[in-house]
Amino acid sequence: MNKDIISGKWTQLKGKAQVQWGKLTDDDFDVAEGNAEYLSGRLQERYGIARDEADKQVREFDSALRKDYPDYK
Repeated sequence: MNKDIISGKWTQLKGKAQVQWGKLTDDDFDVAEGNAEYLSGRLQERYGIARDEADKQVREFDSALRKDYPDYK
């Protein structure tokens, strides 16, 4: 997975991520700054899920953003 997969418009999209993953803190999102690898690791830690599941959730989040924001890169 590209570690910068969701970095392009992170500030604008952070709110959507916070809604999806409420157990993550503002600090988690600030440190992540769109880094999918870091975000996946935090999901594993906070939700107690496997790496594959965390990676899947981040990929699905990215796919949803691409549908909602056609200019999102």
